[in-house]
Amino acid sequence: MDHLDWALLRELQDDARLSYSELSRRVHLSPPAVAERVRRLEETGVITGYHARVDLPRTGWPVLAIIRMSCYGPRCMLRDPAVADWPEVLEIHRITGDACCILKVAAQSMDAFERVIDRLAPYGQPSSTMVLSTPLAWHSVTPPVTPA
Repeated sequence: MDHLDWALLRELQDDARLSYSELSRRVHLSPPAVAERVRRLEETGVITGYHARVDLPRTGWPVLAIIRMSCYGPRCMLRDPAVADWPEVLEIHRITGDACCILKVAAQSMDAFERVIDRLAPYGQPSSTMVLSTPLAWHSVTPPVTPA
């Protein structure tokens, strides 16, 4: 990836709805060149999709938590693809350490959150941490810094 690819990524991460002509103006390339570079970034898997950032409480999901799961072996929740389809599960990360994975979970109420914990319990030991606030909800990816 060169500096123009990073310039395109910076702009698209700030606003993925920009037109090719507006991107062209911002990165100083022709619209066909921008379209070709964006297509290449998509085909190589650098750009994996375009998404809206959603305010969870305003959509009826005010309870947010991180859940560490200690589950290994045949009953591990990572072996059950249905868990990824639960509407409360926003993210699943396989991790190192004394736990198997962490989940980012949203719920409509504390009662609903308890039901999620109950549904996870057969897979192993869930340990939850409630999110009180989110000072940094998202940060754009920037070029890696090369050591001098």
